Amino acid sequence: MAAIFSPSSPVISSSATTTACKTPTKPPHSSLFTPTKQSLTSLLTATLATTTLLTASPSLAEPAQTYHIYYGTAASAANYGGYGGNSDKKASAEYIYDVPDGWKERLVSKVEKGTNGTDSEFYNPKKRTEKEYLTFLAGFRQLAPKDAVLNNLALSDVDLQDLLASADKVASEEKKDDKGQLYYVYEIDGVGSHSLISVTCANNKLYAHFVNAPTPEWNRDEETLRHVHESFKTVQ
Repeated sequence: MAAIFSPSSPVISSSATTTACKTPTKPPHSSLFTPTKQSLTSLLTATLATTTLLTASPSLAEPAQTYHIYYGTAASAANYGGYGGNSDKKASAEYIYDVPDGWKERLVSKVEKGTNGTDSEFYNPKKRTEKEYLTFLAGFRQLAPKDAVLNNLALSDVDLQDLLASADKVASEEKKDDKGQLYYVYEIDGVGSHSLISVTCANNKLYAHFVNAPTPEWNRDEETLRHVHESFKTVQ
């Protein structure tokens, strides 16, 4: 009897060991594989967002500003519009400046021309107070001191008076063009607006070119406004 049962113990033991070895076990849970689906979703989302931005960027870019030249005649109120209104402005021009394409011309009345010397004006239709205009006064052979010129211009320009009264900073300098003609250049930084002014004498007249804009428009369009300011010159 002992001989019959004695070998069974190793068999059982071996069987138990074999069974224990073959018991299926789950693979260890790895954190590297858990977010695979999530990571793929995030990657696709990021790729789509980048593609959208790259695709949309050309439409977001604003086109470069273009300009056309205005030829001003600085005619007296008596000769306003020329004879019959058909005079060749380019041939009789006394000054020129650039006007941004899209801006509108405001027709200056004969009374306005006779009282404060306004000769021409253009404005941005999106914001009428963003504008450029020119005034002239006859009987000036040369420029007075810079401070005197600016104060005299303000006497006939209420907007300029208000701007100077509330100005945070007023800068002025003298410049000469390639022909040696002297220009006074002013920059006025007001509480709610900004102004660039260029003044010169030629043809026995004083010409003053103004570029005005509220602060938000100035911050947005500074490059354009400085361009039109620097484009002004007299034609001799």
